Amino acid sequence: MASSHSSSPVPQSNSSDAFFKKEADATKRFRPVQSLPDVCPKEPTGNPNSLHDSPSLVVDQQRWTIYHSKVNLPAALNDPRLAKRESDFFTKTWGVDFVDAEVTPSFYLPQITKEHFALYQQEITPREKVHERCKNICTPKDTFDRTLLHTHDKSRTDLEQVPKIFMKPDFALEDSLTFNAVLPWSHFSTAGGKGNRDAASSKLLQEKLSHYLDIVEVNIAHQISLRSEAFFHAMTSQHELQDYLRKTSQAVKLLREKISKIDKVMCEGSLRVLRLSLTRNNCIKAYNKLKLMATVHQTQPTVQLLLSTSEYVGALDLIATTQEVLQQELQGIHSFRHLGSQLCELEKLIDKMMIAEFSTYARNDLNRPLEDDCQILEEERLVSLVFGLLKQRKLNFYEIYGDEMINTAKNIIKQCVVNTVSQIEEIDTEVVVKLADQMRMMNFPQWFDLLKNIFSKFTIFLKRVKATLNTIRSVVFLVLDKNQKTRDLEDTLQKNSAKESLVDSEVAYLTHEGMFISDAFGDGELPAGAADSASQRNVSPNSEPCSSDSVSEPECTTDSSSSKEHTSSSVTPGGVEMMIGEDMKLTDLELVRLANNIQELLYNASDVCHDRSVKFLMARAKDGFLEKLNSNEFVTLSRLMEGFILDTEQICGRKSMSLRGALQSQANRFVNRFHEERKTKLSLLLDNERWKQAEVPAEFQDLVDSVSDGRISLPEKKPTATEERKPAEFLIVEGQKYATVGTVLLLIRIILEYCQCVDNIPSITTDMLTRLSDLLKYFNSRSCQLVLGAGALQVVGLKTITTKNLALSSRCLQLIVHYIPIIRAHFEARLQPKQFSMLRHFDHITKDYHDHIAEISAKLVAIMDSLFDKLLSKYEVKAPVPSACFRNICKQMAKMHEAIYDLLPEEQTQMLFLRINASYKLHLKRQLAHLNVVNDGGPLNGLVTSDVAFYTGNLQALKGLNNLDLNMAEIWEQKR
Repeated sequence: MASSHSSSPVPQSNSSDAFFKKEADATKRFRPVQSLPDVCPKEPTGNPNSLHDSPSLVVDQQRWTIYHSKVNLPAALNDPRLAKRESDFFTKTWGVDFVDAEVTPSFYLPQITKEHFALYQQEITPREKVHERCKNICTPKDTFDRTLLHTHDKSRTDLEQVPKIFMKPDFALEDSLTFNAVLPWSHFSTAGGKGNRDAASSKLLQEKLSHYLDIVEVNIAHQISLRSEAFFHAMTSQHELQDYLRKTSQAVKLLREKISKIDKVMCEGSLRVLRLSLTRNNCIKAYNKLKLMATVHQTQPTVQLLLSTSEYVGALDLIATTQEVLQQELQGIHSFRHLGSQLCELEKLIDKMMIAEFSTYARNDLNRPLEDDCQILEEERLVSLVFGLLKQRKLNFYEIYGDEMINTAKNIIKQCVVNTVSQIEEIDTEVVVKLADQMRMMNFPQWFDLLKNIFSKFTIFLKRVKATLNTIRSVVFLVLDKNQKTRDLEDTLQKNSAKESLVDSEVAYLTHEGMFISDAFGDGELPAGAADSASQRNVSPNSEPCSSDSVSEPECTTDSSSSKEHTSSSVTPGGVEMMIGEDMKLTDLELVRLANNIQELLYNASDVCHDRSVKFLMARAKDGFLEKLNSNEFVTLSRLMEGFILDTEQICGRKSMSLRGALQSQANRFVNRFHEERKTKLSLLLDNERWKQAEVPAEFQDLVDSVSDGRISLPEKKPTATEERKPAEFLIVEGQKYATVGTVLLLIRIILEYCQCVDNIPSITTDMLTRLSDLLKYFNSRSCQLVLGAGALQVVGLKTITTKNLALSSRCLQLIVHYIPIIRAHFEARLQPKQFSMLRHFDHITKDYHDHIAEISAKLVAIMDSLFDKLLSKYEVKAPVPSACFRNICKQMAKMHEAIYDLLPEEQTQMLFLRINASYKLHLKRQLAHLNVVNDGGPLNGLVTSDVAFYTGNLQALKGLNNLDLNMAEIWEQKR
């Protein structure tokens, strides 16, 4: 029965795929189990072959499953439907539907060759040789006891008969599953006719369990027999050990009694004294701690009291001290567990309060009435706020002041405009609502007074800002100086500590050698550091830290904290004394950067004032108001703006370019309009000029006299004196008489206006130089067109251009040429050295004027030359003498002299007549040669000599020409 139901057990494995692996050798893995006949029938029937498949203790414990079946792979793969046998082992059993196709090699699997195993073979071949050599050398040892091994195998075989359930470490009959497995009562039934079967099964089960028990007992006895000697030795040692323990217990008891007596007699009293002393010290420390707690408990009310008086620095110092005490001396106090966070929140609140307070201070300081008072508003309050903000590292507080500064600058202009408009009755504020439109309704004096008021307000505003920012910077520099002193003090202390450590090492050496300090050093040889350290070491270690009286002093409660907060007194430039603590941890780089930012804020204040002023100017200039100003008004405006720019540069120490740029822009427009007006005026004057000598009013003579003094400026008008003086015929310039036309007189005044404008507005010097050069070139070219080019005949309606017109034009040009060097020197003194190249315009103008003058002189000579050519070509040597030709020539020469003598200076007149005389001699010589008259003393020669003598006498009889060397001998051909 047992053999019929015995089957191979299920293969057990730790891996999950154990059931999918084919067993290598079932006979080697599972030994046949010798067991008693199965006492648990499968079914309670008479058929012994049909048993129940429930678990049995006799047979194996595992049920049979499909995994116990064994079928070889070729049999499973064999297909009986195949008609023929294929030669390929893998494909011959795959059926008729299989189509042989070439399998594409996988891209993921490498092609393995013998070369892949070359490295492995190289490594394993030496090891295999060593292994074989060792096998040949070392023979197997067969010294163990065959009998013992046989006994061990036999006992192991017997134990394998015992079911595995009894060997489990968690075997317990209390478990229902275990109990049912061991005693399968479910197989027994009390039904009729089956009692014999149940009795037989019970008996068989009892015998089987008894057999298991015998096997176990035999094995236990065998194990005990193997270790019997050690067992009996342990039992003997147990009795000796108990004797030793009993003696040891008695000795310990005796020793404890002796120690107890010694403790009572010698130690208890002394220890009690020490304990009481320690208790007293602990009580003192507890008292001090409680007193410190009481002080800390009053922190918040004290902070509130300090904040009510705006003592932000004191409140912050108190919070910092309390925080330090909480972290060091009161750490872990349960009642103060929330105080630290409360103080942190209070510190944040103080930060907000200080920022709000500083914003309020800035608003009040900048918006107070702008009077001549530039005193700092509440300097102590400002210094306290700045120290508090620096302590809290709020280094951007100056930005608040900058924002307030911008708003205040806007309000200053607005308030000034409102105040000025309210005082002008012509402006109806109900009709004209916008402030800018109201401002544009002002005339120049009103608007100028408004701008002057704005500039004065801005000047006071900048002085006030500078005073406030200087105070803030002084506070920053005080903190910076304190940091420097602290570093120097720390360096000194480090050096002193190094010296003290050297002295301490010497004292320790002397003490170790058994010498006293007083023996090693003389009375005066003991260093100060050593004396201090020795006096500190002489203090008894059991001395109390504070006496009972000193406990009540506040200093004893906060020694550790107050010793870390040394303060120093500093005085600000305004005389405010402040205490600077060491807990203001700001680096020098941060402080220097903050000081630079504050200085930059002062520069920004100047820029803001200039920017607002520019906007004010542009708002007024929208309708072309500034371009319509006359020169005096614009000069007045320019001086005012230049003065304000210089004042701001002096206050702030840096140039602001916005207002200067706006002034330059307006100045350029003014220069263009100024030049166009005067050029148009000069063009009109020239077009209406008749080129006749004009009388010189006294004011023009005064104008020329002022230039002769070395300064170019327009003299002030004196109406009373001018009425008494009559106009002069000539213009006296440095002792020389100049006959001029009215246009030139006005041109001189225009030139002086250019020069005066350069003095009033230095920024337009280069533009004015260019425009003045253009004006002088225009006068030269236009006068040439009108006189030499005879343009005046059509423009003015002159009948002809006379020699007097030409001479007058030449003298006017000479007058302008006289002033060009003076004008050049005037501009040169006001130009930068790099701009001197522009002076070349005056050199070109001077050359053009000299060329024009030479052309006029050549024109006068050409007039007489044509006259000589006309008259002398008809000359005949015959009586009467003087001939009509020479009388006519002398008459024309007299007219020429009469026309130019009063206009040109005597030297120029003589030079001109010498040139005319040379032309006369040339024509006469040519005519005599034509007539074949030679200097032979004949009659013809006598007649010619008489005519020439007449010409010479008449010419030298003219005023200013009596000493003129005519050299008339050149009319005759030289004999060869």
